[in-house]
Amino acid sequence: MDFKSIYTLYWDKIFRLCLGYVNDPDRAKDLAQETFLTVWEKLPSFRQEAALSTWIFRIATNTCLQQIRAERKNHFTELTDDLPQEMESTETMAGDIAMLYRFIAELKEIDRIIISLELEGMNQAEISKVVGLHEGNIRVRIHRIKEKLNEKFKKNGRQ
Repeated sequence: MDFKSIYTLYWDKIFRLCLGYVNDPDRAKDLAQETFLTVWEKLPSFRQEAALSTWIFRIATNTCLQQIRAERKNHFTELTDDLPQEMESTETMAGDIAMLYRFIAELKEIDRIIISLELEGMNQAEISKVVGLHEGNIRVRIHRIKEKLNEKFKKNGRQ
C-alpha cells in the first residue's frame, strides 16, 4: 500500500486517537502529522511482522506518549490540569462527544490508549499487541474503563 492510501485510510482514526490523549484539536493535528511523518520515513523498512494498522497505531501511541512525557518533564503543562470545559473543535464534535473526549483525557495513560483504540474499532487482539498486555487483561480493562466513563456521564447529568 502506498503512503497516500495509508494517509487517506488512517488520518481520521489517528487524529481521534491523538485527540483522546491531548483533548485539544490543534495539538492532536500536530501529533497526527508527526505520526504520519514517522510512517513516511519508516514505511520502506516496515517488515509486516504485525498488521499495518497495529504498526501505525503503535507509532501514534508512542508519538503521543513522547509528547506528554516531554511536557511533564519540562513542566509546561500537566495533561489533567486546566482541561477545557467545552471543546471548540470541528462543528461535528459537540455535546456528548466533546464530553467523552474530556473524560478520556482524564483517564490513566494506559486506559486512554486502550479505549481510544477500542473506539477506533481495533479488535482486542490487536490492542493487546499495541499495548503489550494479554488479551484477557484488555477485555477486563475495556469493561472497567466503560464503567468509569458511564459513571462520569451520570455525574454530569447524562445517561
